[in-house]
Amino acid sequence: MPLLEETTLPQEHPPTVPVVIIGNGPSGICLSYLLSGYKPYLDTATVHPNPILYRKLQDTKHLPITEQDLEYLSEGLEGRSKNPVAVLFDTLLHPNADFGYEFPPVLQWRRDKQQHIPHLVLGRATPGGAWHAMEGSMLTISLGIWMELPGVNYRDLTTGKRRDVTSDRATPEEMASYYRNYVKIKGLQKNFVDNTYVTSVQKLSRGHEGKGLENGHSEQGDGEVGGRNEGFDRNGVECLKNGGGALWEVRGYQKVQHGTHVPFSVFAENVVLATGASDSPVRLDAEGENLPFVFHSVSDLALEIGRRKLDANSDPVLIVGAGLCAADAVLCACNSGVRVLHAFRRGVNDPDLIFKQLPKTLYPEYHKVYNMMCSQTYANVSPSSDSNRPQAASIASSVCAKMCPKPQLVPGNVSGSAGVSLFPDYTSFPEHCVLSFQPDMKCLLQGSNSLKAFKISVALVLIGTNPNLFFLKDQGQYLGQDPTKPVSCKQNPIDIHPYTFECTKEPGLFAMGPLVGDNFVRFLKGGALGITSCLLKRLKKKGKIITGGGNDFI
Repeated sequence: MPLLEETTLPQEHPPTVPVVIIGNGPSGICLSYLLSGYKPYLDTATVHPNPILYRKLQDTKHLPITEQDLEYLSEGLEGRSKNPVAVLFDTLLHPNADFGYEFPPVLQWRRDKQQHIPHLVLGRATPGGAWHAMEGSMLTISLGIWMELPGVNYRDLTTGKRRDVTSDRATPEEMASYYRNYVKIKGLQKNFVDNTYVTSVQKLSRGHEGKGLENGHSEQGDGEVGGRNEGFDRNGVECLKNGGGALWEVRGYQKVQHGTHVPFSVFAENVVLATGASDSPVRLDAEGENLPFVFHSVSDLALEIGRRKLDANSDPVLIVGAGLCAADAVLCACNSGVRVLHAFRRGVNDPDLIFKQLPKTLYPEYHKVYNMMCSQTYANVSPSSDSNRPQAASIASSVCAKMCPKPQLVPGNVSGSAGVSLFPDYTSFPEHCVLSFQPDMKCLLQGSNSLKAFKISVALVLIGTNPNLFFLKDQGQYLGQDPTKPVSCKQNPIDIHPYTFECTKEPGLFAMGPLVGDNFVRFLKGGALGITSCLLKRLKKKGKIITGGGNDFI
């Protein structure tokens, strides 16, 4: 993300808003919908297939779900998210979806404009977030209906594009269009500020010198620990009079015409982190990873295929990783007639491989890649007599690398592979890691007992992504479940209260979506329910009047 040295602010008195949401992907959009006064009630014309949950809903059918006890409603529910509210909201929107059923939602939505909580949604591009940057022709892992947001049917906006009865998956292009149109259909535009880049989020505390300041992040270099304590004589005083709480100052800039950067600053009573997980690709930290032929996204491969005119006569493409992004890259290269070397650390029978969790009828292309990973493996060579890794690397790099031979199919290695048309110019390297990339376009692969050198044209390192929370102190590491490690959406998500999504280590700061382990749109909507429920109850307890109105803050 480009940074702007902020020296001046456009407003003499920055405005104060109850909620600032950082991120305008599906998480931020869904939260904006609920904060805008849309309330979910039990649809009395429907019956939920879970009798216990249905009885609970019947007892409080006069109340919106946002005003009910989410912990009570979530008791006993099971699903594919570790966050109980995410499982609750999913089962209300898609009852028994994990069993293959497509029951209608048991919710109906009513809008109460007097229950609107003013908020801003700050995003780097148009609403939809990272979906606008994805390869548009591939199919999503989730069904289209699972990725729709409350109140707007996905199929209504993609008429005639349903592919078949068994596969109702969408393309990223379709989903990006859906999310962009959703904001317009639901009249949420006034809440969204596009092309904004947040560079600093600081916690401001009034009346307690130093207290709460250490959790912000200062770019001013003025000796402050990371926050400000100015008494709030310029703005924001009123919101602190009742309760003596803290404010957040969100700073950044907005890109306008001709690439101009316009700085902004806004005070917020609450900040929601909804930035997703695609900011920073995970790196191997291998020698030569910064060389110009090494890339970290599938879209870069498509560009390189066109730019370099790679074909069957080119040196092969090396793809590193065993996840869905790596599989997408394999399909992209093979469909373009480019030879592929595919290296990954796991064994092909590892139970944690994502392919083992996907039904074959819904995801035939991914099972095709998995079949190749298992059956088209590189023929084992004689073990290296040199156990010293650096010296072995030196020896291998001095030898003229040979292309791998034509793969040998291993019969019976994968059930269901018979009759599947595989790509012949593909070779997998299970339980291998990249030792180094060399300037002469060679790559060294380290196996359990061997070292191999290959000449390649392009390398794709696709081993995951991490969020970039640089605008927080220590990149937000102190917010993780393990504060000694960087925040990671899979290994170390942000530690939150399970029913409010408020950060356990930072009151007034919330997180949702991949940051808290909900990596599928189907479940990230639960964060919107939990956060909205929390904020409504707090504002009601404080006796504050919530009114509608526009958000002319920036």
